[in-house]
Amino acid sequence: QVRVVESGGALVQAGDSLRLSCIVSGRTSGYYYAVGWFRQTPGKEREFVTAINWNDRYYTDSVKGRFTISRDDNKNDVYLQMNNLKPEDTAVYYCAATPLLSNSDRALRATSYDYWGQGTQVTVSS
Repeated sequence: QVRVVESGGALVQAGDSLRLSCIVSGRTSGYYYAVGWFRQTPGKEREFVTAINWNDRYYTDSVKGRFTISRDDNKNDVYLQMNNLKPEDTAVYYCAATPLLSNSDRALRATSYDYWGQGTQVTVSS
């Protein structure tokens, strides 16, 4: 069984930075996972933010240059450094994991992920 836990969400002002953590535990020894971050606001579908699969990183256009995804060496724990936050970044951020994907395009799709965290709220005030 794999467990995914996010943390680090907070209320911040526009222009501030936050670092979200995603801890992947359980069946991880010798196993490596693709990890993605998605976000959701009320009434909207969950949208892709960023993902790491093997050594490849993917970002949605709206966060390129501001957000950075990273992974602990030899672990599945993943971090999302968010700089220059904007009010439109306000959402519940979800971390998700799945065994490494052979087709990296799948890393952008929520349906590709087997394990999800409970979400962490990020609120950016203007």
